[in-house]
Amino acid sequence: MYAIGNDHAAIELKEIIKKHLEARGIEVKDFGTNENVSCNYTDYAEAVANAVAKGECERGILICGTGVGISIAANKVNGIRACCCSEPFSAKLSKQHNNSNILCFGARVVGSELAKMIVDAWLDAEFEGGRHQTRVDMISAIESRN
Repeated sequence: MYAIGNDHAAIELKEIIKKHLEARGIEVKDFGTNENVSCNYTDYAEAVANAVAKGECERGILICGTGVGISIAANKVNGIRACCCSEPFSAKLSKQHNNSNILCFGARVVGSELAKMIVDAWLDAEFEGGRHQTRVDMISAIESRN
């Protein structure tokens, strides 16, 4: 199961991505928001990040206006490696090299078709391990020290 969350700027794109994930056979847990009123992306970032960090969901997708704020907030949860990507190449490498567990992007930055391409690149990528595992372990060590 994958977690998904968004702020008020990304309700429509979140629904498109949910349907895209479900069409790929992925079960989705929606953490909201579904209300078209101004809200704080931090609430949804934390909820999705906690679900991923605790193992309740395998990975997560977060969408706000730019993807930046929601990724910063998600990365405050221990064990989260959230990446903000506006194109497929970075999404693919974030999984291959950094074992990212949350993908973030902005509804005001990418359109729905590009968002699907970003999601597909991330979903289809596999963590390569090896020297990249060493670096992910180093990231975890920084996290545990601070």
